[in-house]
Amino acid sequence: MIVASRYLLALLVLLALQGCSAIKLGYQQLPTLSYWWLDSTVSFSSEQSVRAKEALEQLHQWHRREELPRYVSFLQNQTQWSQNAAEPVQLCNAFAEAQNRMDRLMREAVRQAAPVALLLGPRQLSHMARQWDKKNEDWEKNWLRGDDQARMERRVERVTGRYSDFYGTLSAEQTALIRTQLAQSPWTAEWGRQDRQRRQKDLLATLQRVSQSQMSVAQAEAELWGVWQRWLKPSDPVGAALMQAMSQQACNNLSQVHNSTTAEQRQRATRRIRAYERDLRDLLLP
Repeated sequence: MIVASRYLLALLVLLALQGCSAIKLGYQQLPTLSYWWLDSTVSFSSEQSVRAKEALEQLHQWHRREELPRYVSFLQNQTQWSQNAAEPVQLCNAFAEAQNRMDRLMREAVRQAAPVALLLGPRQLSHMARQWDKKNEDWEKNWLRGDDQARMERRVERVTGRYSDFYGTLSAEQTALIRTQLAQSPWTAEWGRQDRQRRQKDLLATLQRVSQSQMSVAQAEAELWGVWQRWLKPSDPVGAALMQAMSQQACNNLSQVHNSTTAEQRQRATRRIRAYERDLRDLLLP
């Protein structure tokens, strides 16, 4: 699971970068970059290092062979709504397809990660817990620092920055729309911290159970896959309902912002999607 989550996060970051060279170079280096991050989090032994590197390389080869062609098709479909007005249902359908792609990636990733998870010991898991404590402190500084107004300003800055990378400079009216959307969001930093800790505790408990039991690889894989499913949908009804509400709101918000864009902004978005598509096509070349 830790192999999978890091690989997935790195891949999503690459798609947010500007410039084809960054995407191409970064994608080719994903196994190495992912290993460095994992080793800093887990502190592998020599044997574990070998297995982890093999797992990451196999995951990367599988992804390039099986998933990149599907990503190209996915991006082709997105140019249709990027040029015209978009309905929330269109964007929810796109999000659902992206989620299917992530599920496929995670399914293969946990298959590769299971043999490595079986090798982890108390030392690695304690090291992981300490690393998470440090990262949680940084997260809280970013999201919980200051009063409500200061927190809102940081959220607005982050969200408008993401939209600006895609559409170009936003108008004052578009920034005001985003501010209103964030003010109406059911997400809070307090809930975000709780959910972050929930996921960490779930993964850590599962890794402890996997490493301390006489499980088969198939059993370990099933345990790790269960973590991913619980990450996406909490077992408690309140948390599950909140995540569903946030997903629907994401579709509505993007639709509203997109429909507020000018023809020039939509052209920029379309060019960006097509550039991503070309970059991925280039990565498929022998």
